Amino acid sequence: MKISLTTPLQYTYLASSFESIQKIFADDNRSIHKARNELKIIEIEGIKTVVKSFKVPHLLNRIVYTFFRKSKAYKSYHNALHLRELNISTPEPIALIEFFESNLLGESYFISEFFDYDFTIRTPLLEPLEDREAIFTAFAAYTYTLHQKGIWHLDYSPGNILIKRTESGYQFSIVDINRMEFREIGPLQGCENFNKLWASDEELEIMGREYARLSSFNVAVTIAEMKRHNDANKRVKNFKKKLKKVLKGDFSILS
Repeated sequence: MKISLTTPLQYTYLASSFESIQKIFADDNRSIHKARNELKIIEIEGIKTVVKSFKVPHLLNRIVYTFFRKSKAYKSYHNALHLRELNISTPEPIALIEFFESNLLGESYFISEFFDYDFTIRTPLLEPLEDREAIFTAFAAYTYTLHQKGIWHLDYSPGNILIKRTESGYQFSIVDINRMEFREIGPLQGCENFNKLWASDEELEIMGREYARLSSFNVAVTIAEMKRHNDANKRVKNFKKKLKKVLKGDFSILS
């Protein structure tokens, strides 16, 4: 088995642990998310980290990710480096580890420093926090900053937006960053990036007013665009849920 390891100079002393990450990950039970990929909080030689294990791709994708495209772990690591170069908060990247079997990509891992956040943007979307309006206003300003720096997060959803309360307001940090684009983003297009929040019209109006103010764009148009993209995303997601039920033999939704 061949191992490809990439780590910043200050973490090279952890190379032996990184090379043993498969066993370290398997032996640890502190999983914080498990779906297609799995995340665990693991302390490596005194450093509290989050280790993301990416699902082994099927044969065709193993070939694609080996010879034609960068792996999701590779994108996560290098996107994190680029974001931090742009002064955008994301947990510090510590290591990219890829294992190759028969010269094809197998397991891959992205290790980042643990970010001690208070909650995600999902909390004020679901709970009546006293400062929720201030959070939404600050979040709109943060999103505007991302767009001004040419950052388009393709999975800008509630669980991927971390928030920490600070003396000066709120610190936002983004995760799950393997799917990103870096390009010019205008204010009209920027409205689409709020579509995965599942926010209410009232919440989008708060965000829309601030985003329009900062971008010097029409307030009514900004809010209308945010609502349009939000409603479209909800329709697609709800349709997929219904389709899955039908495919499983549950036809109750058709009655």
